[in-house]
Amino acid sequence: MKAIRVKGWWLIRLALGIVGRKGLAGLRKSSKAARQAQETVLRSFLTSAKDTVYGKEHNFSAILEAQGPDLFEAYRKQVPINDYENLRPYVERHKNGEADVLFPGKPKMYGTTSGTTKEPKWIPITEQYYQEVYKKLNQTWFYTLIKNKPRVFYGKTLSIVGKAIEGAAPDGTVYGSISGISQRDIPHFMEVVHTAPADVFHITEYKARYYAIMRMGIEQDVTLIITANPSTLVEMQTNANEFFDEYVSDIENGTLSKRFTIPDTVRQALESRLKPNPVRAEELRQLRVRYGTVLPKHYWPHMQIVNVWMCGNTSIYLEKVRNSFPEHTVFHEFSYFSTECRAGLVLKSNTLDTVPFGHMTYFEFIHESDTEAKDPKVYQLWELRKGERYCPIVTTSAGLYRYNMTDLVEITGFYNQYPLIKFVQKTNGTISLTGEKLHERQFIEAVRCCSQEMGLPIGFFVGFANTEKSNYRFYYEFADQTISLPRAEEFTKAVDARLMEFNPEYESKRTSNRVKAPDTSLLVKDSFEQFKEACIDKGYRDGQFKLNLLMLDAKRQEMFEELVKK
Repeated sequence: MKAIRVKGWWLIRLALGIVGRKGLAGLRKSSKAARQAQETVLRSFLTSAKDTVYGKEHNFSAILEAQGPDLFEAYRKQVPINDYENLRPYVERHKNGEADVLFPGKPKMYGTTSGTTKEPKWIPITEQYYQEVYKKLNQTWFYTLIKNKPRVFYGKTLSIVGKAIEGAAPDGTVYGSISGISQRDIPHFMEVVHTAPADVFHITEYKARYYAIMRMGIEQDVTLIITANPSTLVEMQTNANEFFDEYVSDIENGTLSKRFTIPDTVRQALESRLKPNPVRAEELRQLRVRYGTVLPKHYWPHMQIVNVWMCGNTSIYLEKVRNSFPEHTVFHEFSYFSTECRAGLVLKSNTLDTVPFGHMTYFEFIHESDTEAKDPKVYQLWELRKGERYCPIVTTSAGLYRYNMTDLVEITGFYNQYPLIKFVQKTNGTISLTGEKLHERQFIEAVRCCSQEMGLPIGFFVGFANTEKSNYRFYYEFADQTISLPRAEEFTKAVDARLMEFNPEYESKRTSNRVKAPDTSLLVKDSFEQFKEACIDKGYRDGQFKLNLLMLDAKRQEMFEELVKK
């Protein structure tokens, strides 16, 4: 495919350069005086919310009387560490139309995400938070991509986001995907870069949505992919492998296949952009003749950046497709980012280090050794130590006060006085049947080591704890589908031995037989893809789909049991 620069590429670089340099300058300046930046941001939040319901209940006015560092101590004394359930009653009041509860006025929208109960979390997004953290700093984020790969916006951008608007609260305030809203509100001069209109994310049927996304994308010269979860890359490639010939036919004729269930309004929006492209269709046919299995590096040879999560267990999915992209493609960490808080920005490609927005969010941290304590020691942003792991507690302008992110992050270095943050895992990625406290990351590393040592490449794996049998069951999808169950059981014995090396408590519980030997199951081909498809069909969003690889979750285990080889 011949490289074709999108119309107005120069304007994109110029405009993002102006905004981006300003954004980076603000981040850099604040990072040189972390204590001052944190005091300024916390004082501004408390001042703004002192007359709200929450502000009055927690004496924000009294906290504000404290001077200098005493402000932080006063805040800790008056406001407890919260989880979402602590804040849910206040959010419900906002949802039912009440203003000035958590923050002045009412939210711009809600971002919804799964919670610890059967009820989802409704995360308020205020206009201030949206403008300061999403809109302005998103453009700074785009500028960092240009700095790392100057040609990143020469071609098209394929982004996978959630549906912008999914519904409304009782008072009419909308809820949906913040990533979808951000794409919808992209600067006008950048609209040209998208491979498809946002209507494509209104397709509810799983394969139909991926087919439409890839049908639109594979025709064009894509130089940037943005999708938080790398499992989406797996799905894109799977869809391309399954429907490649259908893409070619559609591209040749300027059509969108009728075999997929696509709402009429969405189909019309997509078809209005299509026209016959026999030249591109023939290019794709020749790629099939030449390579057999056609990969992104073949149909997107000018790909500059793939922007995804690479930390924690997401690396498992990324490794499945990393080599499918051109050698010159760089992978850019999406940053430490959730519906609750866009915590910062990764400045350099091929690193995992998020620089926190210390001038936009107030941060506190609890050391990993203290996360279960009733009164844990709290560390400030500038008090963290390289190599240590902590659980972040955030306060935002969107009404989250001392909110426990239930994440474990590692400090990898420093950007002036700001720590560099790398996500490790959710704190609930630790399983303990009898006190062994087995970490997901230990399981991942054990499987990787055994895979290399035994010469058994593995495509996917997952483990579940069984409280009734007091043991674990490990599920594997080996690259070689002819691997027998006895051979897989040998693999499990090796994994078990590694876990005992990594975790003294696990070794103690295993040797005393308080934790029994793990069981083994073999999964069918494309097991993860089938599992994810089933979850999406049940209402999970692509971008929010997360799967811990070590769990105590009977319902999810039942779903994997259906994918076990018979």
